[in-house]
Amino acid sequence: MHSFKQSFFINFWDNSKGMIMLGILSAIYFGIFGSVWAVTGEMTRWGGEFLEFFSIDLSSYSYYQKQNLSGTPLTRIDGIMLIGMFIGCLSAAFLANKFKWRLPASKIRIFQAIIGGILSGFGARLAFGCNLANFFTGLPYFSLHTWVFTLFMILGIYLAVKVCNLALFKPKAKLQRVCKENQPLKTQNKTAKIYFYTGLILFIIFIAYVGFIIQKQPLNIKNKESILPLALIFGFVFGFIISRAQICFTSCFRDLFLFGRDNAIKGALIGMIIACLIAFAFILQGHTSKIIEISPNIALGAFLFGFGIVFAGGCECGWMYRACEGQSHFIIVGIANIIGTMILALSYDYFPNFLTDGVKIHLLNEFGYFNGLVINLTLFAILFLFILKFKKSFFFKQNKKGKI
Repeated sequence: MHSFKQSFFINFWDNSKGMIMLGILSAIYFGIFGSVWAVTGEMTRWGGEFLEFFSIDLSSYSYYQKQNLSGTPLTRIDGIMLIGMFIGCLSAAFLANKFKWRLPASKIRIFQAIIGGILSGFGARLAFGCNLANFFTGLPYFSLHTWVFTLFMILGIYLAVKVCNLALFKPKAKLQRVCKENQPLKTQNKTAKIYFYTGLILFIIFIAYVGFIIQKQPLNIKNKESILPLALIFGFVFGFIISRAQICFTSCFRDLFLFGRDNAIKGALIGMIIACLIAFAFILQGHTSKIIEISPNIALGAFLFGFGIVFAGGCECGWMYRACEGQSHFIIVGIANIIGTMILALSYDYFPNFLTDGVKIHLLNEFGYFNGLVINLTLFAILFLFILKFKKSFFFKQNKKGKI
């Protein structure tokens, strides 16, 4: 029992395996709900509802009309799923004794949290999706706009890595000398037990609530309202996995560019390829996937998003589980992220048409089902080769510097 608790609840899970699990689950989610696992669209609605709370009329803003503010987070599939994610992250943090209130390390980090959060929220909604809808649960679903998004997101991440390496954004760490004999490390077994049981109680309440809802209205895939509890369960599982496996999609390319580390991106690619095959099977059965116009907005939004997530220190998944661990820096990132969506939605009607106009290209519809599948898998192979090539070049340069 102790070994199970240690392995499943306390120790971190393998990051790449977590990515693979999420890829499979997101494809099943698509098969059940007909939509991809995405969060910033719902966060945009939350921002809109916050403005409406202060009696601001949003009926004249086309972006909010596109996002459809009808209902509440408890009656929308995306809303209840996102709530489930927060509960899953919080439960995982308590069970693992990872919750601790922490203030930002420095003023420059607060600046990065605000600016990076706003840029990532603004960019995600300018591109109609973040690195979930347009990358991890985007690339497997055959819309060419997701590949354009990924290309420009990578460019934004690369530039942000260079900027964040400047001395200005490297606050000096305060080193403190500790004598192990005189100042032994304290173990807080009592606190760990309290947190573990808090997480366990939260999980039990969650299960009881889901059971109560299902008892009132049994699950029926054809009835949207009846499958809301299922969306809540998926959200909880998503949140639990990203917390235990420390999933932050920012790390996929950031760690590759900084350290030559490819564990996260390889796991993400394997997960996406499996999801692509599962999604293809669902599409053959009549499911349809999200298609967005390939426009300058996609490129610009992806670039701003990629820059923002690195500058802030985490994407939507990353700031979510870290905020639930008590890291106040990422609470600021999350709030700034929603503010970014609000700025975009309120200013969207002022964008010139040439930025928003584009063409929709669905690989399966344009090239046929078999050819479209082959093209998408080929693009995955090209991305995989790029990663291998970059890693090899990175360590070649590092070894060359070491010899000088």
